[in-house]
Amino acid sequence: MKRVIVPLIALTIILLLGSCNSAKEVAYFQNADKVSLEASRMLYDAKIMPKDQLTITVITTDPQASAPFNLSVSNTIGTTGQLSVGSGSLQGYLVDNSGNITFPVIGKIHVAGMTKSQCEDLILSKLKPYLSETEHPVVTVRMASYRVTVLGEVQSPKVVPVTTEKMSILEALAQAGDLTIYGKRTNVMLIREDAQGEKHIHRLNLNDANIFNSPYYYLQQNDIIYVQPNSIKAKNSDIGSSTTIWTAFVSVAISIASLVVNILN
Repeated sequence: MKRVIVPLIALTIILLLGSCNSAKEVAYFQNADKVSLEASRMLYDAKIMPKDQLTITVITTDPQASAPFNLSVSNTIGTTGQLSVGSGSLQGYLVDNSGNITFPVIGKIHVAGMTKSQCEDLILSKLKPYLSETEHPVVTVRMASYRVTVLGEVQSPKVVPVTTEKMSILEALAQAGDLTIYGKRTNVMLIREDAQGEKHIHRLNLNDANIFNSPYYYLQQNDIIYVQPNSIKAKNSDIGSSTTIWTAFVSVAISIASLVVNILN
C-alpha cells in the first residue's frame, strides 16, 4: 500500500509546486521597486498617418470668413422634396497614401508625420493670406479614426476606439477586460504598421516594470495587440478533456488511498 501512496503524494506535491510557479508569472511589474522610470518622463503626441480620418474646423469672428474652409454636410432633402441648407456635421479629410489632404481653397497639404498641433499651425499659416488682418482664426484638428485592436487571451477581444488620441498598452488591455489567467504576460505581441505600409512586430513583457520606459508603451493608431496563450493553456488544448479526467482520477485515487490507510490503522 505504501508503494501506491508515496507516488500519489509526490505527484500532488509536484502539482502544487507547479501551480505556485505559475502564480509567480501572473503579477505585473514584479521589479517595479528596482527600475528607474526616468526614461518614461514624456508627453505623448500621436502623429498623423496615411489613411487617417481627420476632422478640421476653422473658426473666425466672422462666420462668413471661415465658411469656405469648413466642409460640412449641410445640404439635405426636406419632407417636401426640396433641397434645404443647414449647419450639418463636419466632413472628414482622408489622408491619402502620400500623406496629403485636399483642403478647401488652399488645395493639397502634406500632413503625414505631423502631430495634431503641428498640423493646426501649418493650416493656420496657409489660411492667413485669405483672411483680413483683423481676423485671428482658430484651427482645430482631430483624429476621428484612432483605434487599436486587442485579441488573444483577454477577457473581451475587441477594437478599442481612442477618443483622446493617446492610449497605453495597459489601458488597451484594461478596455479588453485584462488578460485571462492563461495569457502569456512575458511575451505580449504588438503589431505595428509604419507610414510605408510595412508591418513590424515588437515583444513586450508585462512582468517587467521597464515596460513604462518602452517606446511602444503608448499605442499608435491601428496597432494590434495579441496576447499569446501560456504553456498551461497550450497543454490543455493538446490534451483536451482528458486532462480533466486525469485530474479527477488522481483526486479520487488519493482519496481512496487515504481512506484505506485510515481503515488499516
